[in-house]
Amino acid sequence: MTTSEILIAEAIYYQGNWDEIVKAIRQKELLPKADIIKMNKSLKCKAITILDKEYPSYLKELYRPPLVLFYYGDISLISDPKNNVAVVGTRKPSELGIQITKEITETVSKKYNIVSGLALGIDAIAHKEAIRSGGKTIAILGCGIDICYPTSNREIYEIIKKDHLLISEYPNCTNPVQCNFPNRNRLIAQFSKGILVTESKKKSGTSITVNYGLCYGRDIMCVPSTDFNDSGCNQFIRDGAALVENGDQVIEIIG
Repeated sequence: MTTSEILIAEAIYYQGNWDEIVKAIRQKELLPKADIIKMNKSLKCKAITILDKEYPSYLKELYRPPLVLFYYGDISLISDPKNNVAVVGTRKPSELGIQITKEITETVSKKYNIVSGLALGIDAIAHKEAIRSGGKTIAILGCGIDICYPTSNREIYEIIKKDHLLISEYPNCTNPVQCNFPNRNRLIAQFSKGILVTESKKKSGTSITVNYGLCYGRDIMCVPSTDFNDSGCNQFIRDGAALVENGDQVIEIIG
């Protein structure tokens, strides 16, 4: 039995709760050997731990780095954040927001992998457009790796699972709970060289991703909006984000 197998079993038992996992290890409250073997065998997905040589070294720079990452697909897509661009935004985009997200993602996905959170709206549009354009996409979940949330994204979930990269800190049947999504957002930021916001409201989860990106030194890019009353993008631009209107400008900034 390896230390990685022990860590995976602890992550499954505590449903990816970082504090509980670390507490159990520090206090040497480890699971019985039979349970560790059983839990490792129960996994349908693959898993990589912070102890493994394949674990991306840049993730160790994080405060509370992921101890275990559960995934389906090509883990090499997160080996270097310089290859990835995050595309995020509102769950209820306007027609203009939908169109600009498609146009920019089509262009950017020809050179970079597209990272997002498989949420409704901009996230799902970005994933779909990257796939349609022949690029690669990475979906980070805020729930168990075997749970498609929201359920309306089942078709794209299955495509990413098979041909791209579906990844989560949370194992198997961990239900989607609100406190897990900021953790998901920090990985969206950390996995990417830059973060593009195509449309957002002032008060939204997008701002969490942007703030993490600023902490990690990522390029922040936003499409300006004609919604002068409640545009997160306009606020980010006023705060110093780069204003972009097409995919070539995104590539120029990232490059």
